[in-house]
Amino acid sequence: MWQLLGLSIIQSILLSTGQLTLKLALAKMPVFSWTSAFWLDLLTNWWFLLCGILFGGASILWMYILKHFPLSMACPMASLAYVFALIFAVVFLHETVAWNRWFGVALIMLGCIFVAK
Repeated sequence: MWQLLGLSIIQSILLSTGQLTLKLALAKMPVFSWTSAFWLDLLTNWWFLLCGILFGGASILWMYILKHFPLSMACPMASLAYVFALIFAVVFLHETVAWNRWFGVALIMLGCIFVAK
């Protein structure tokens, strides 16, 4: 089942990168409104386009994982997205993370190892 772990890591990185690019896209957006200018800004925002591509890739890989592995193993592996999202928040957004969140991420990683065995 180490193949599941590898695929889950790739899927989680795609998903977490999609979340990061969505955050960056929203930071560049004006205040929400139902105007054509707002929607044009949204549709021409390259971060937003990249976010959609990454979410689409993560979804396709997730469908492959669900088709080929038991649900009881695949779903816990999806929690790896939390691990990568926290790391990306620190590295790219320079957020500070409390020790208890790092401890929670360590528990998620340990759980994924147990599920993969």
